[in-house]
Amino acid sequence: MSVELPLDTMTVAEKLRLLEAIWDNLCRETGDVQSPDWHREVLEERRRRLESGQSTISTWTDAKARLRDLGQ
Repeated sequence: MSVELPLDTMTVAEKLRLLEAIWDNLCRETGDVQSPDWHREVLEERRRRLESGQSTISTWTDAKARLRDLGQ
């Protein structure tokens, strides 16, 4: 299946809403999807950065707001 979207003309806010809709739909699927090994490696590195104080955590609401601000 091929889907063409007007990504070049969409705003960042529109793209984020599209991503959220796709993610919500994927979350309702019950298929068995395995994460690749590099996902584990990225998560382990992020945990190390959090534990060492090199990184901080943001709420999803705050992160989305910052992304939306970047698109304006």
